[in-house]
Amino acid sequence: VMTDEADRSRQFYSCDCFTSDNIFLEDYRLHVRFESEQQFRRDYEPISQEVERRRRLCVTSAERAAAIKDMYQPLHPHVYHLQESYLAPKFKQIVEYCRSRDPTEEGLSELLEEEAAVRVYRFPVFERTFCEELVEELEHFEQSSAPKGRPNTMNHYGILLNELGFDAGFITPLRERFLHPLTSLLYPDCGGRCLDSHKAFVVKYDMNEDLDLSYHYDNAEVTLNVSLGKDFTGGNLYFGDMRQVPLSETECSEVEHRVTEGLLHRGQHMHGALPISSGQRWNLIIWMRASQERNKLCPMCSRRPTLVEGEGFADGFTKHSDTLLNTSCVLT
Repeated sequence: VMTDEADRSRQFYSCDCFTSDNIFLEDYRLHVRFESEQQFRRDYEPISQEVERRRRLCVTSAERAAAIKDMYQPLHPHVYHLQESYLAPKFKQIVEYCRSRDPTEEGLSELLEEEAAVRVYRFPVFERTFCEELVEELEHFEQSSAPKGRPNTMNHYGILLNELGFDAGFITPLRERFLHPLTSLLYPDCGGRCLDSHKAFVVKYDMNEDLDLSYHYDNAEVTLNVSLGKDFTGGNLYFGDMRQVPLSETECSEVEHRVTEGLLHRGQHMHGALPISSGQRWNLIIWMRASQERNKLCPMCSRRPTLVEGEGFADGFTKHSDTLLNTSCVLT
């Protein structure tokens, strides 16, 4: 046992890293390392670049859309305009029930395939022939010299459908005429009755590109994820709990993703995609948004949104819940 005198005579030290590592910036809730200004700039330059990219996102997206319209010749022009013949008969039956005089959530659930994950629903969306033609169109665009933007910071391969010209003729009528009746019954508690904008994109998984997608939640009130093809194995989705629940308290459920079928879920429901083990997989993602909900609280920063002007639907915020303006939260 060390005596008090011996204890007092021993020299104690701190590790030099105390002055440079694990520095907590309370305003940003972030730990950083700072050895020198040069090191700090080098390590965190990608963050600065991403901030600048986001600040210019609306401008660069509009520039790309204009260039695509001017220089790209579609392979299948008809796929840009929604036709009921593209839709699976079962999907049209489901929508018809939702439009009936007295639809109920219980009655609708009998027509849907509810997955192991809570409030995640599966149903056929498109005919296989349409899926094949849409993928052919997307591949044709990929191979063109037209400019392309990535869908988000997690998916490195894919296409922003608004830039390609799908919003007005395809995605908006799909949301308003066919998806809104479902979400009104299934998700009235999180904006399903008042969806008024969206962000739609396609993501691609390939053995030589992105294989999977990390655990995350969407910048949406309700999300539709449709498997378009092509031939692949693996790549199932998995769902945890809502984003407010710690991962340590969560048990994930795996959900098979089948070509032509869609999975409908709440945007704040944590989920991810397991790696594909062969082939190539294309998915259509529609983030549906309700300004009435997100005007109260930004789903990404969990604060009352501070708005900046944007293009098109931007991130789905408005200055007034009954008037659609082009605004984005500065933190998204």
